[in-house]
Amino acid sequence: MLALERKATLIETAQGPAVEVNAQPVGGAISVIDVKALQDLIGAFHFDSERSRLEGDFRLFIRPSSWPKLRGMCMEHLSREHDPVLDSDPGRELAEEFFDALQIELLSGQYVSQASGMLVEEQPSPTENPRARGYPTARIYRVFEARITDPALAQALIDNSDEVSDQALREQALRHARSGGKGRGNAVLALPLGALSAFYGDLLPHERNHSVIFKSRQLDETVAAVLERIWVPKYCWLPEQQITGE
Repeated sequence: MLALERKATLIETAQGPAVEVNAQPVGGAISVIDVKALQDLIGAFHFDSERSRLEGDFRLFIRPSSWPKLRGMCMEHLSREHDPVLDSDPGRELAEEFFDALQIELLSGQYVSQASGMLVEEQPSPTENPRARGYPTARIYRVFEARITDPALAQALIDNSDEVSDQALREQALRHARSGGKGRGNAVLALPLGALSAFYGDLLPHERNHSVIFKSRQLDETVAAVLERIWVPKYCWLPEQQITGE
């Protein structure tokens, strides 16, 4: 089974407020540890929002000419353990998202993870992220394969996927907005890995560049990008051996 993050987000449309439910690989933004060191490496930049600046999220506005240097810098620094400039350790994001979805404190002994490689989107495309909606964005991801080793936790993931419907998630987001929040809801989506890979394998390559519907669920395009032997044209896959030189 492949466990995905399923999230509901309250958005504004021409017809009024609506709640979108989307599933994507578990994870989030790389964390910037040393802002000055990053500026010294790539030149001037600023975060895409005050929230990103406060949280140190690697969501940056940069000059287009800085992209090749930033790409090379990411390949160098993201391959290092305990890097002093950028933090891509999956444990932080896993813990946050497990708690958001399951209200469970994830422990390091409940899973194992191993770096698989890096995904790079060379050609910018408009982002749907509300912090910088519509701006041309090139994305870069450090990809890890994480396996749950605790049977009880694995069952909790499956139970949450089965028991929390998309409609319940939409209602959760609306309650969050009514209580003063931004209108968010979080759950898990557990899917059979073999069937999912076969589904993407039957799509035309250009169709994998976009969100798709699988078994009535909307999946982000990054789901296809992390599956073995599934090519997504908009992303360049750099295997771990190529990044580390091993």
